[in-house]
Amino acid sequence: MKPCLVPIFAAFFALALCSAPRAQDAKDGFYFPTATGQTETDEYTRYELLAPGSGRFKITYEVTATTAGAQHYYNPIRKGSAASEESVLDAMTGKPLQFEIVSGAEARKDALLADADLDMNYIKVALARPVPKNGRGRIVIIKTYEDAKSYFVDGKAIVFDRPLGVRRNKVVLPAGYEVVGLTVPSQLLTESDGRIAISFMNNSGATAPVVLRATKTAQTGAAGAPKAATKQRSWESPFEGETEENRLSERAHQDRDIVYFLQQPETHAFALYHDYTETRPGVNGYANVVRKGSTASNPSASVLDTGEQLQAKEMSGAEMVASKINAGEAVEPDARVVVIPFPALQAGQSLRLRIAETYTAPVSYKLDGEDLVFDRSLGRPRNAVVLPSGWYCTFNAIPATVSQLPDGRVRFDYWNGRPEPVNVLLKARRRVGS
Repeated sequence: MKPCLVPIFAAFFALALCSAPRAQDAKDGFYFPTATGQTETDEYTRYELLAPGSGRFKITYEVTATTAGAQHYYNPIRKGSAASEESVLDAMTGKPLQFEIVSGAEARKDALLADADLDMNYIKVALARPVPKNGRGRIVIIKTYEDAKSYFVDGKAIVFDRPLGVRRNKVVLPAGYEVVGLTVPSQLLTESDGRIAISFMNNSGATAPVVLRATKTAQTGAAGAPKAATKQRSWESPFEGETEENRLSERAHQDRDIVYFLQQPETHAFALYHDYTETRPGVNGYANVVRKGSTASNPSASVLDTGEQLQAKEMSGAEMVASKINAGEAVEPDARVVVIPFPALQAGQSLRLRIAETYTAPVSYKLDGEDLVFDRSLGRPRNAVVLPSGWYCTFNAIPATVSQLPDGRVRFDYWNGRPEPVNVLLKARRRVGS
């Protein structure tokens, strides 16, 4: 699914139309980790299985360096695999980056990878620009591996048997092959050229034990090419569902990442930021429609690739059109919108944007007696909710992974591989002594 620039799920800006909630308590504000060693996020790997019997597969690895000031990124070459045909691209510009293959001993000379494995080689990538503070250095690493233990022929079937540590993955079969065995719950999708693929998200914290079996019994050529997905909606009651187009899009590759930081519950307020990647040529702005009855404040925006701060401008839909701002979506002329302009994208370019705000929602977030209650539908694949300081969870209806921030606050990560929202219901009570 392409990122929607008039999102219906998010808090919407209402700059001049609303008053700000009580000043955000610094101890309940945004948290961004810091590190001196190499850190990364947003990893996604696409495996294309090449000719059966060759043991070869092409890897396209999207990864984002996050250590502030880092000028290099090190990608390990997996033991037992022979790498070839390497190339690296800067995801922001689409231009090639310089790289070299170095030993673990050489990698250890860089403070970023002081604990590098001495028995492993690394692709050392020179980033296009130093990683900004709280920013991103997005790259795409392309390589071909030969590993007969991971990809082999077994009778009439081909087998891809490989533990995958990256949490978002896609595996594309050779033309003419269908999936007949699979150990990890996944979407099954068809590429535009007719090749069958599997795709999955794994937020368990453990390596995914992927064993994929396929046989050459699928159609090829024009007969195997998929029909275009439609905008027809599911008939399932009691509510009208998602469109076929949305349901059949690759969930693991969707790029919007949202984190909610709950303020003290009597304020009914939560700060949030959402990161997303804009890729559409000609788009030069982000537009949020002001939702009637909603109150929001403190909007801000930045380009994560460069650290550049962007300005928010309130205007009508008609004024936005007159300003020649293309947000990629139609906006009613009389709608009030907050627009965040940025340089128009060219073909092959992309921007990773961060939009932040504070939202007040008495229905979604409240205090019920002694209980904090957060009750909200979250529609994107990756969402996180951070409890306010001094609170512990008593109920959480939707399965999540749980971690604790250095300041003691507890974070819940909801990764949803299904093409529909999750209705989060989270309750909490005050810690003893808080």
